[in-house]
Amino acid sequence: MSSKNKTETGAENVAWDLSDLYNSPEDPKLAEDKKQLLKEADDFSDKYHSKIEMLSAAEFADALRAYEKLIQRAGKIGSYAHLIWSTNTEDAKLGKLLQEANELGSELSQKLVFFDVEWMKVEDERAQELINSKELASWKHYLCVSRMYKDHTLSEDAEQVMSAKSVTGRSAWNRYFDETLGAARFELDGEEMTEQQVLSKLHNPDRELRKRAHESLTKTFTQLSRSLTFIFNTLLADKHTNDKLRGYESWISSRNLSNQTDNETVDALISAVTGRYELVQRYYKLKRNLLGVDEMFDYDRYAPIAKNRETVKWDQAKSMVLEAYGDFHPQMKSIASEFFDKKWIDAAIRPGKRGGAYSASTVTNVHPYVFMNFDGQLRDVQTLAHELGHGVHQYLSRKQGELQSSTPLTTAETASVFGEMLVFNKLMESIDDPKEKLALLISKIDDTIATVFRQVSMNRFEDKIHTTRREKGELTTEEFSNHWLETQKDLYGDSVTITDEYKLWWCYIPHFLHTPGYVYAYAFGELLVLALYDAYKNQKNGFADRYIDLLEAGGSDWPHNIVSKMDIDIKSADFWNRGLDLFESMVEQAEELADTL
Repeated sequence: MSSKNKTETGAENVAWDLSDLYNSPEDPKLAEDKKQLLKEADDFSDKYHSKIEMLSAAEFADALRAYEKLIQRAGKIGSYAHLIWSTNTEDAKLGKLLQEANELGSELSQKLVFFDVEWMKVEDERAQELINSKELASWKHYLCVSRMYKDHTLSEDAEQVMSAKSVTGRSAWNRYFDETLGAARFELDGEEMTEQQVLSKLHNPDRELRKRAHESLTKTFTQLSRSLTFIFNTLLADKHTNDKLRGYESWISSRNLSNQTDNETVDALISAVTGRYELVQRYYKLKRNLLGVDEMFDYDRYAPIAKNRETVKWDQAKSMVLEAYGDFHPQMKSIASEFFDKKWIDAAIRPGKRGGAYSASTVTNVHPYVFMNFDGQLRDVQTLAHELGHGVHQYLSRKQGELQSSTPLTTAETASVFGEMLVFNKLMESIDDPKEKLALLISKIDDTIATVFRQVSMNRFEDKIHTTRREKGELTTEEFSNHWLETQKDLYGDSVTITDEYKLWWCYIPHFLHTPGYVYAYAFGELLVLALYDAYKNQKNGFADRYIDLLEAGGSDWPHNIVSKMDIDIKSADFWNRGLDLFESMVEQAEELADTL
C-alpha cells in the first residue's frame, strides 16, 4: 500500500503490548491455560452438576467463586486471540488462533451450561432466599438479572447444541464479514487504501476528494455486495431461529432484556428521537450555507467548515485528552495515563487491521486495551477520548468481579461519551476566535447527530430488515438498499440529497451483525451524557466524585438505580426530551455564532 503524500501523525508505531495476557501465540502459558481450563471445568461439573437446587447459600457462594475463575481464564484466552487478530485479520495463523479460542469457549459453555439451567429451575421462593442471603450479597444483581432469562432458557442438552453450533454459525459468519472488509482495498487517486483510510477522507475539507472517496467506497462495496448480502441474510435468519427457540416475541426483545430495559422505554427513546428529526434537517440547512454550496450531498455531511485543518499529532491528542480528564478528576487522568505509559493502546493504521475503534475490557485481573485507527484528524482526538472513557470505566469496575463488572449497553456508553464532552468543552474554552469556535461546534454537532439521530435511523433500518426477513424470507441486495434509503431519507428530509451510490452503505456496518439491536444504545448514552454534563455544569461540588462512584459500580445494580445517584431519572417520560432540548441549544448556539460572522 502506497504512502505517497501521507502526513505522519506520530501514531505509526503506537502498538499495544499484549504480554499482560500472553507473550505470543506460541506462549507455553497459553497452551497450559487452554488445557487447565477444560480440566477445571470438568472438576466443576463433577462437583456441582445436578446439585444446584440443594446448595446452601455458602455453598452457592463457593460455586460462584469457582465459576468466576473459569470465566476469567476463558476470557483471558478469548481476549488475547481477538485482540491480536484484530490488528491483522489477513494473517491465517491469527485467524486459526481466534477460531481455536471460539471453539474452546463453546466447549467450555457446553460443560458449564448446566449451572445456568439448574439455577433457572430453582423455585422462585427458594431463589429469592438465596438472592437475599448475606453470603451471596456480592452477586445479588447478577443473580437477579440471570433469573430474568428463566422463560428463555432451554434444556441442558438443547443449550449445549446451541453453543456448539454457534461456532460454525453466527461466530463464523461474523469472522468472515470482518475478514472480507479487512482484506478489501479501495483505489483512490492511484493508491490502494484500507476502508478506514478512505472513510476518513469524508471528513476532508476538499469536496472533490470527498466525492472521489465516496465513489471509491461504493465501487468496492458493489464488488463485495453479493457476499455481504448473503452474510446479512444468513445472520438475520440465524437470529430469527434462535429467537423462536427461546420464545422472544420480537427481534429486539433479547437485546432489551440484556440491556436491562423494557420495550416501552426503548420505544419512548425511538419516538422521541424520530419526533425531533427536524432538528437534523434544520442544522444541515445551516451547514449548507456555511459550506457555501447550493446542495448538500451525503458525502458533505461530515465536511469541516474550516478549510485548512492541520494534522493533529499523536502526542497532541494525548495531551488534549489527559488535560481534559485531569481537569475533571485526577483519578481519571491517572488511569488514562497508564494506557499510554504501559502500551495498552493500538492506534497505528496498518493493512489488514480491522476498521473502527473499541475498548476491550478483557478480564478483571488484567486491564482493558484500546483499539483505534488514528489518522490525525480532530475527530480522532474525540475517538481517543471516547475509547479511553470506556477504558477508565472498565478499569474502575473491575472490583465488581467477572459477573458484575460489565454494564448493559445502554449505560456502557456513558463514560465514553462523557469523555468526549470533557475534551470538547476543554477545546471550546481555549478558543477565542469565533470562526474557530464555530468550526469546533459544528464538528461536535456532526458527531452528536451521528451518535443520536443516525443511530436511531439505523435502528429503524434494522427493524425493517429483521421484520422483512421473518415475514417474507431472504432479502435481495436491492431490498436491503431500499430499506436503507427509506430510513435515511426519513432522517435527512430535503436537507441532504441522498445519492444513488449511498444506497449500498448499509453493507459495511459491523454492529448490525456482531450485536443486533446495539445501535440505539448510542443514542441512549449520548442523551444521558448531555443530561449528566448539564448537571455537572450546574452543581460541580462533589459531582466528579459521585461520577467516579458511578463508574466503579459497573453492572452491580440496575442502571436506573446507579444513574439516580447523579440526580437523573432515566425512567422519566421527560428524560429523552431533556437531552434533545440540550442538543437543540447546541444548534441554536451554532446559528447565533454563524449570524455574528
